[in-house]
Amino acid sequence: MPKIKTNRGAAKRFRRTGNGGFKCGQSHRRHILTKKSTKRKRQLRSPATIHPSDLRMALRMMPYS
Repeated sequence: MPKIKTNRGAAKRFRRTGNGGFKCGQSHRRHILTKKSTKRKRQLRSPATIHPSDLRMALRMMPYS
């Protein structure tokens, strides 16, 4: 059996957690930051976890993580 390639786009966006989930960066932090409150921008710094419905797709894209 040949090795399965890792999806490089997914590898740059997701990191595996200890419990087998995936964490990712939050969206809405790239531009138009002046109208967003400081509290909102600060809370967007912390990583989010991938929704359970998307977990199977992430596991397929990153088989060796």
